[in-house]
Amino acid sequence: MISRIDQIQDLLKENPADSFLKHALALEYIKSGDDKSARLVFEELLTANPAYLGSYYHLAQLLERQELEQEAILVYEKGMEIAKEQNDQHAYSELRSAYDNLIY
Repeated sequence: MISRIDQIQDLLKENPADSFLKHALALEYIKSGDDKSARLVFEELLTANPAYLGSYYHLAQLLERQELEQEAILVYEKGMEIAKEQNDQHAYSELRSAYDNLIY
């Protein structure tokens, strides 16, 4: 049986710039316990498409789990900046809440 990771990777071969697929792949890596691969995919995604707001939260959470608080803070801050630019109050609030929980 083909894994979800393999399925998404196959789809990415056809659409290598698809941010949604990259995000889904990173989440599958997290589910499988492969934070290293997840981080690489999130970072690649956000480098190519910094406006892909949903990945900031998940990347910062991953960094927190790895006890990389300063890196997580920077990712939350960048995500909040992008959320403000996009006028996405919901995403801003989620990022801000997680950020506040980390720094206080």
